[in-house]
Parts: sequence; structure tokens; C-alpha cells
Amino acid sequence: MAQKKNPNKKVVSKTKKKRKDADLSTYPIQGLKQLLHSQNYLDCAKIVSPTDAVADGTVRLFVFAKPDPKKFRKIVERWPKWQIEKSINSNEVWITGAGPDGPETICQSWLSLCEDSEHYSQLTPSSFGLSRDLVGQWLLQQPDAPIYVEFIEAASEFIYGGLVGLGVASYRYLKAAQGQMMSSLYVSSSPKKLRVTDLDKARQLSSATNFCRHLVNAPANILNPKSYTQILKSYFQRAKNFKVEIWEEPQLKKENAGLLLAVGQGAATPPALVRLSYRPAGSKKKPIAFVGKGITFDTGGLDIKPSSGMRIMKKDMGGSAALAGLAYWVAEAQPKRPCDFYFSLAENAVSAYSMRPGDVIQSRNGITVEIDNTDAEGRLVLADALDVASRQKEKPSAIIDVATLTGAIKMGLGSEIPGLFCNSDSLSEKLLLSWQEKGELLWRMPLFHQHKRKLQSFVANTANSASGFGGAIRAAVFLEQFVDNSIPWAHFDIYAWADSPSGAIAEVGASGQAVQGLVGFLEK
Repeated sequence: MAQKKNPNKKVVSKTKKKRKDADLSTYPIQGLKQLLHSQNYLDCAKIVSPTDAVADGTVRLFVFAKPDPKKFRKIVERWPKWQIEKSINSNEVWITGAGPDGPETICQSWLSLCEDSEHYSQLTPSSFGLSRDLVGQWLLQQPDAPIYVEFIEAASEFIYGGLVGLGVASYRYLKAAQGQMMSSLYVSSSPKKLRVTDLDKARQLSSATNFCRHLVNAPANILNPKSYTQILKSYFQRAKNFKVEIWEEPQLKKENAGLLLAVGQGAATPPALVRLSYRPAGSKKKPIAFVGKGITFDTGGLDIKPSSGMRIMKKDMGGSAALAGLAYWVAEAQPKRPCDFYFSLAENAVSAYSMRPGDVIQSRNGITVEIDNTDAEGRLVLADALDVASRQKEKPSAIIDVATLTGAIKMGLGSEIPGLFCNSDSLSEKLLLSWQEKGELLWRMPLFHQHKRKLQSFVANTANSASGFGGAIRAAVFLEQFVDNSIPWAHFDIYAWADSPSGAIAEVGASGQAVQGLVGFLEK
């Protein structure tokens, strides 16, 4: 990372204190070691033809992308007579029968679409997303037995989504952390034939999603800025065409990264900024810079959260975890586009050293910030990282940040739909299309610059927050101050969590939100 000389003196506490790191050896399920190995059904998948014999007791799923009466009848005619009569003219999405070798299910996928789904084009399920969620949902209900899945009359994207659904649905946090193996999986399609490359492509994307989820699910006494840095270094220093650079506390002080330092100064584990650089051979394109908020636990600081609001705040590094998943996919797929990934890592803790409301902190780009609320810390750690990304000698073609930034966006859009703020219509359109095609919900929000007036401070250039409506917009216009205005920039305000099982997500916990949409963006 390019080092910046700033003549302005930073306003950061210089108090020395003892730091005590977590004893990782006592963690009963060895979570850190297993974080590098995402559980995935596709790792043990075997491609077969519809006529091949499979193991006795295999549970079968036949996924119809569109009607095929001849194939449908051929399947159900093997079932008991009473089930044939019930199924032959059924308008149900799921039809279950007793096959000669075990239980069988037919999925009529098109029947799951809402009648008015065409009205909301941006939120309409794509063939990829529809197949992913239906196949994943089915897998969640199956016993621990060999599985056979056949895609019928399906285009490539439908098959791709269904295979990703199998991979995503196979993840369970405890099983993955304990390294448990999966049962046998057989996959097929007709008339289109599956290829090994189809399976590899789906495995890469689902493993990237599960890698993100596993990081978010890891408890905060295990995943802190130091151990998170170790994980990123351990994996990506071995990855092809990747380079790892780490700024720990001493380097952050040299770089005048006052905002990141201020957020992390109350915690036992110091903050860090990690950069992963991916440069594929022969590419002459400018890199895309991705910046992630990595607050490994958020108490709210001295403006402390209530207990109910703090309960799942290990997920406050979900934006950075989405980028870890994206980088995982890049390492596997080796796309032609150069990328930089910035992980701004800190814990927002309560101690005698915590930043206070009313403190004035100087950012890396020289802007002074009055702390209106210590619980608006995510935008602070992002701000210094956005400045680093903006000032690189190899200027990025775009900067995209991802963060679990505000509760306000959830109040407006719900937990399932992230907000997109963007200073470029062209970049916004590409991102919206990529997310829709990958079955990720997304809605563009306004960068309403009049909200910047509400961040006025009488002792600094800006405040980090203000009371009143429009909190997600104010957070976005705050961040925009730290991005070179000549660079296209997008900001994703995400939730990163599933409050209940849904689609291919088997359990309450990390959802992997943003990984698949951003992969779709890089695939183009």
C-alpha cells in the first residue's frame, strides 16, 4: 500500500496498555483451523447419466425448469398407483412419491413464482436464484443419505444455481468446524449434459459463500483483528497471483490513520488494515478496489448498545467477510480483472481507552471528525481505508465498499434487501444487473447531499453522525468525503445475517450476503 506523508498531526491517544490475546488452543472445535476449509457437498459430487445405477437408498430429486409431460409421466409411473393418480395433474411445486429404490421428489420450479413477480423486475427471482433456493431448500429436509439430483429441460444458469444451492445448503457451522464429511452426491441433467467444469464453477462460488458465512459465524473471542489478519495471511499468501500486505498498529500511526486507530484503541487486540492484491498475468486493466468493514465485535463503545442490540454483533465484520469470500472465489477462478481487497479491522470495545463522544479525530486524508456517537464507528474504519484505496499509485477503475453499516437501511428495506449508494449510474446499473442475475436482492438509494449539512460540527470539519431520519443516507454521504471524486464509487449497506432459515440457508446465522452478487459483477 502506498504510504502517505501527512504533515498534519493526528489526534490519537498515546496511552500505553497491556494487551491480552485470545488463547486459540483452548477453543474446543478448533474453529480457526477449520475456517480455511468450507464444508461443501459438491466436494464429493459425482456426475452421472440419468440411466446410471446409484447406491441403494439414494434420495432422488428431479428438478423441472419447465414442463416436460413425457419425462414427468415416466418418473411417476414407477410410483404406487394412488400416488400416480394424485400427482399426474398436480399444480403443486413439490410432488413426493415412493420410487423403486427410495423416496423421490419432483420440483415444478416455475410454479413457485409469485403471480406479480414480473412487476418488480429488480427483485424478480432469476433462474439462477430460483433454482439455488429451491434445490437448497429441498436438501435441508433430507436425511443423511446418498443424494441424486437431476435437472430437466434446464439452461446453464438454472443448473449453475441449483448446484450452488446444494453447496450452500450443505453448510452447518458446527459440522464444518469439526471437519465432518458429507454423504455421496450424484448429479445429472437432461437433455443437456453436465460437465466437470460446471461442477467446478458451482463449487467455487458456493465454497466462497460458505467461507464468508463461516467467518461471520465464528465467535468474537476467537475472531478478533489479530486472528482475522492471520487467517487472511495464511490462506492468501499461498494463493496464485496474490500478494498480502498488513499494516499493524505502528504502521497505522505512521500513516496517520487516526479514525481506524481511534475505533480500535479501546480493545485488547489492536486494529489492522490488510490489503490483498490480485494481479493476473498479462492483464493491463486497472484494478477494482474493494473495501470491507471488519468490526469483529461492536459493543457500541461508550454509547453502548442495549443487550438485545449487541447479541449478534459478531456479524459486524460481515462486509469484510463478504470480500474474503469474493477473494476466495478470485483465488479459485482466476478472473482476468485485477483486484485489491482492503480489510479495515478493529473491535469497538468499552474500556478506559475508548474514544468518547465529543472527541475530535483526524483522518488519514486530513479531515477532522467530531465523534457524535461512538456506535457510528463502521464509517470511521471505512473512511481511512477508502482514502488508502483512493490514493494508490495504480489508480483503481472503481471503488466498492461493503459494510453492515446502519440499522436505518434495515428499517427502510428490511433485512433481506441491502441498499446501494453510488456516484455513477453506469457502475450502479452493472451492479444491479449482476445482483439480480445471481438472485441477490438489492435496491439503489439516493446520495442526497443535503444530508451532509446535518453532519455539521462547530469543532471539526464534520461529525460522524446526527440524529433524525435518513441515517443510511447520512452514512453514505459521510463516506463519500473520503473517496477521490474522479473514481466511480459504490457503497453497499448490508445486513449479512439470516434471522431464520430461508432458501438454501439452513440455520440462523451468517447469510453470505453480497458474495454471489459481487462474483456476478466480476464474471462479466
